[in-house]
Amino acid sequence: MTALSPRIIGLLPAAGQGSRISPLPMSKELFPIGFQDLEDKGLRPKVVCQYLLEAMGQAGVQESFLILRSGKWDIPAYLGDGSQLGPKLVMRLAYLTVHVPFGVPFSLDQAYPFVKDAIVAMGFPDILFSPAAAYRQLIARLQTSQADVVLGLFPTDQPEKVGLVEFDQDGVVSGIYEKSQLTHLTYMWAIAVWRPSFTEFLHQFVEAKRKALIGERSPMLIKEMPAYAETPIGDVMVGAIANNLRIEAIPFETGQYLDIGTPENLRNAVYHYGKP
Repeated sequence: MTALSPRIIGLLPAAGQGSRISPLPMSKELFPIGFQDLEDKGLRPKVVCQYLLEAMGQAGVQESFLILRSGKWDIPAYLGDGSQLGPKLVMRLAYLTVHVPFGVPFSLDQAYPFVKDAIVAMGFPDILFSPAAAYRQLIARLQTSQADVVLGLFPTDQPEKVGLVEFDQDGVVSGIYEKSQLTHLTYMWAIAVWRPSFTEFLHQFVEAKRKALIGERSPMLIKEMPAYAETPIGDVMVGAIANNLRIEAIPFETGQYLDIGTPENLRNAVYHYGKP
């Protein structure tokens, strides 16, 4: 196992359509959830993706890439270089675009040239979770174990909507089941950190998928293709396990997770976080 890079880079895939809660007047990652105290300016709205960036910042992440699809320019317009996030969060932000709608692995792979030698902290910028110190624990586990990937797990009662994780008493993951009805599994994964070994595996996985889907054709011709199914990132992790990469997990037994991407969950988020 190679030594870990001192660099920890955040990856936030933000290329989704947000169709489950459309229409919205902005990208869902910028939906205001709760408030922040900017001291000299007083209370101001706090957008949902800031909660994730703050959790990453607590764990020592100081630079992050947000991967966008064309048209979501309101995200860099609002977040800018990161100074918009306030004095308590030191985070340099950069932006990449993805032009193929085949799922999260393709979005993440856009950052490959920039993160291939770093530790990656990955999270979805439309989620809320606790404990806020979860990334710190995941990174500590990665640094002291032989894992290639460490997942943060949260209890779920919606197995049909998430990626369920099967793991043993040592936290070693043996399976990930996307949107499954397997009722004996009660934990889903929501955040992750990984070594360059998994970044490389992800890159090779995506390249093989890309060739199978579009060959040498330009991404601009994708609209002319037959219907396609998005590839979930859980499929990449299952492939990594099959290729002898080690995935471990930390279950946060009293943790909470909320994806604001559905009307019901968005309503719950506004209710629970909306009081100044």
